[in-house]
Amino acid sequence: MVYQIDKSVCVGCGACAGNCPVSAIEQKEDRYEINPDICVGCGACESTCPVSAISRK
Repeated sequence: MVYQIDKSVCVGCGACAGNCPVSAIEQKEDRYEINPDICVGCGACESTCPVSAISRK
């Protein structure tokens, strides 16, 4: 399973991107997106998001 970022909740802090071991998270405009083709579903990003914007898809 991959993860997704709720853009309406994301504050654009980048904590998730800095913690992704496979660099699946990229900044798009003022928010972040997870590339499902790269995401390995490890969950490292979910636990670092300060606003709980990341969940399993």
